[in-house]
Amino acid sequence: MKLGIVGLPNVGKSTLFNAITQAGAESANYPFCTIEPNVGVVSVPDERLEVLREMYDCKKVVPTAIEFCDIAGLVRGASKGEGLGNKFLSHIREVDAIVHVVRCFDDPNVVHVDGSVDPLRDIETINLELIFSDIEILERRILKSGKAAKADKSIAAEVEFLKEILAVLEENKSVRTMDLNDDKREFVDTLNLLTSKPVIYATNVCEDDLADEGENNEYVHKVREFASDENAEVVVVCAQIEAEIAELESEEEKQEFLESLGLEQSGLDKLIKSSYSLLGLMSYLTAGVQEVRAWTITIGTKAPQAAGKIHSDMEKGFIRGEIVNYKDLIECGSIANAREKGKVRLEGKEYVMQDGDVVNWRFNV
Repeated sequence: MKLGIVGLPNVGKSTLFNAITQAGAESANYPFCTIEPNVGVVSVPDERLEVLREMYDCKKVVPTAIEFCDIAGLVRGASKGEGLGNKFLSHIREVDAIVHVVRCFDDPNVVHVDGSVDPLRDIETINLELIFSDIEILERRILKSGKAAKADKSIAAEVEFLKEILAVLEENKSVRTMDLNDDKREFVDTLNLLTSKPVIYATNVCEDDLADEGENNEYVHKVREFASDENAEVVVVCAQIEAEIAELESEEEKQEFLESLGLEQSGLDKLIKSSYSLLGLMSYLTAGVQEVRAWTITIGTKAPQAAGKIHSDMEKGFIRGEIVNYKDLIECGSIANAREKGKVRLEGKEYVMQDGDVVNWRFNV
């Protein structure tokens, strides 16, 4: 899974990226500090893996991962070449979702590119640049498909739908706000439009606003109200706190630090949970003497396609899956006991995977 991090300069975007990926992207109090996109891969925390590792006494644990891509701070006019220009928008066309970092704190020592803190204005600035970039993409596609439609009438319907999307963008609305059926949504996904991607608004607050999830922060309230209209997620983070957490070496130290602040989870944990929820994802598990591993799949995935996540041959030669629910496995204490108690099921091609399924695939190539 790939997440693209966007935002205006000096909103805490690169500070947050540095903290959650510990990748060391440069961070400074002036625009365009991030000149090339920084990419960091983060392991998805899953306490079930360590439990299974002990049960199977295996050598290796492999969590699933999220790739974060941090691009230069965008400014008004980026799609037309202002700042570092439209070039940087191309870096997030391949991501699954966008994390839009929004400044929701006052600090006279941190310069705002527009002179004052106004999260809705900032969101509009970024959204408009994404919209303008999509309009440019669509206009080229309509021109190309329009010519082809003269020779192939079946393309005419496609052109009409492209014009329908363009009309929405020209009203300064994002494509994700459109009510589309499955076929049209599938076609839109092939266009890789920036405004069709799901969004998580990461509201960057000061430490004092973190414990109550920004309940007393009027900026956060405004963002939540805006996000509800486009079915986006909102996560309250403090980039500075995330940076302090990143400096701690052990998980015990991190947990103690979070507890001292009255927090149950880090901003990274909240981002990961929101991204899974937003994209409709879940994890199934494989376990053995060699390794315990988590695999991310879309909710509703059937068994053969889930097996194909490991290797395409496993999907092609799929026979069945030996599946036990994680909780049942833990209660039984071992896979042998789970089999004796009838908790291990044999599932075929029509089985819909469930979160936490522990699986041993059977296939023939």
